[in-house]
Amino acid sequence: MMSVPLYEAKAELFRLLGHPVRIRVLELLQEGPKPVRDLLAVIDVEATGLSQHLAVLRRSGVVSAQRDGSTMVYSLAGGDVAELMRAARVLLTQKLAGQYDLLLELRQGDEDEPAD
Repeated sequence: MMSVPLYEAKAELFRLLGHPVRIRVLELLQEGPKPVRDLLAVIDVEATGLSQHLAVLRRSGVVSAQRDGSTMVYSLAGGDVAELMRAARVLLTQKLAGQYDLLLELRQGDEDEPAD
């Protein structure tokens, strides 16, 4: 088996996470383990679609599943996934704050210009 460079492995992980449904699942699982029916109640997706996304997340080792009777209960595979989600939130917050500052500057510039 050929070894994959670390940057390629990271890129593959981000590709696996790069779908809104998968991100939403990870956000919800940060609150704790959830049965599929609870995920379906919150995420606007068909059951088969959710099942496919959960399978991708399981294969990648990001989430784990346990059977509770006839119900599958999903959870984050480790705390590092929750940390990754928090880091993404911080990055987005910083990005949006920068855009807001730029918007304020643009609006201030409109007020400074003389009216025709």
